[in-house]
Amino acid sequence: MVPIIVTVLAAAWVGFSAYAILTRAAWVVEPLRTYGVPASWWPWLGAAKAAGAAGLLVGLAVPVIGVLAGIGLVVYFLGAVVTVLRARSYKTVVFPILYLVPVAVTLMV
Repeated sequence: MVPIIVTVLAAAWVGFSAYAILTRAAWVVEPLRTYGVPASWWPWLGAAKAAGAAGLLVGLAVPVIGVLAGIGLVVYFLGAVVTVLRARSYKTVVFPILYLVPVAVTLMV
């Protein structure tokens, strides 16, 4: 039961992140501008998050899909951490980590 709860919560959290970038929430897109992420990438980044969140949920029925989605999301959020660090925005590096950790935990349970 715990793996199901962890997976659903992680998928919801990542899905919320996808929604925020796809709707161009100011608290998401302003930092992206600061980090130098082109606006043309934002829909693709949101779609990747949405697909990853959906993949985690599908993984409850087809485990290999969930594992692949989890790996993809870990790579995605590690890339986000690197992007933030390259922009020297050390005070905001915690935000991609807040998404990375639940996904990583999902892979471990």
